[in-house]
Amino acid sequence: MSVFERIYQVVCSIPRGKVATYGHVAMLAGNPRWSRVVGYALHVNPRPGEIPCHRVVDRNGRVAPSFAFGGADVQAQLLSAEGVEVIDGHVDLAIYHM
Repeated sequence: MSVFERIYQVVCSIPRGKVATYGHVAMLAGNPRWSRVVGYALHVNPRPGEIPCHRVVDRNGRVAPSFAFGGADVQAQLLSAEGVEVIDGHVDLAIYHM
C-alpha cells in the first residue's frame, strides 16, 4: 500500500462529526513526520466525495484558509453540516477530535 493510500485509509476512518489533525493522520498512517505529506495527499484527493478530507484540520483546530475543493468557507460548511461547530475558522479539538 502506498503512503497516499495509507493516508486516505486513515482519513476515511475519521467519523462523521469528528476531525483529526494533519499530525494525527500522519502518525496513524505510519510516520508522525508526514504532516506535510498528508496535506499534499489531501490536496490531490482523487475521490473528493468519498475521502472526507474536510475532516482534517491543523494542530490548532484551524480549517484551511482556501479549501482545495471549493474555496475558503467550504470546509467550515461541510464540517458544520456534520454537526462540528466552527467558530472564527476554528474547531474545538477538545470536543471534536477523534
